[in-house]
Amino acid sequence: METPNTYFSSNLKFLRNRKKKTQEFVATSLNMTRSTLNNYENGNTAPSLKALIALADYYRISVDSILRIDLSQLRESQFYELENGVNVFLKGKNIRVLATTVDSQNKENVEMIPLKAKAGYLNGYSDPEYISELPVFKLPFLSQEKKYRVFPIEGDSMLPIPDGAWVTGEYVQDWNQIKNDQLYIILTMNDGLVFKKVRNEIEEFQRLQLISLNPIYEPYLLPDSEILEVWKFVNYISTQLPDNIDMIQIGHNLMELRRDIGVIKNRIS
Repeated sequence: METPNTYFSSNLKFLRNRKKKTQEFVATSLNMTRSTLNNYENGNTAPSLKALIALADYYRISVDSILRIDLSQLRESQFYELENGVNVFLKGKNIRVLATTVDSQNKENVEMIPLKAKAGYLNGYSDPEYISELPVFKLPFLSQEKKYRVFPIEGDSMLPIPDGAWVTGEYVQDWNQIKNDQLYIILTMNDGLVFKKVRNEIEEFQRLQLISLNPIYEPYLLPDSEILEVWKFVNYISTQLPDNIDMIQIGHNLMELRRDIGVIKNRIS
């Protein structure tokens, strides 16, 4: 088997070093000799199909990824997605590269999009220089194996989440994994950032249906060709308290409802 013009050899060496394993350890685990693995890593010998699949399974990386992606350029959050079966060649496209920042220990930062920078995010979302200038912080209760970003929300379309709230999103690599009736922050080509409840119709109709929590706003359809990024809602932070609920008035309303039901029952009888 030939593997020309691929990243196979360098990826094998990178994956082994990432796991801090010796050639002897990996070779023994795969029932091959150390010299065979050494030849694979140095590009001296191309593996058989059986050996290629075994190596991909061992590192929990798809064959496509181990051949066609320079794995040394990926972040840990992207490795988490690859190792958990995300299809990085969705619709025949290469892996979506997310501009991001890391701290001094190579751990993902949580970038915040300031309100004044929200309009510029549409133009700068893929620009590493733009992303590097965003304020960053840590949220200790979030997984270090996933990528998060915080966005400002404007308007009343998502009440009871109030205008001015800050919404945390988890990056979604594979859009087929978008779950129905869940909340997502979506970067669109025409409207910039939108925050909506979503119905996933990508597989059938190549689109999403976007629904506001505030029922005065009508749902609308978004073609997948207009989607740039998808972030799954995690939580929100707001300085506004929810409106006070008048429990006494609710009690009176329930009593009146029961009384009306009783009248209707008597009439039926």
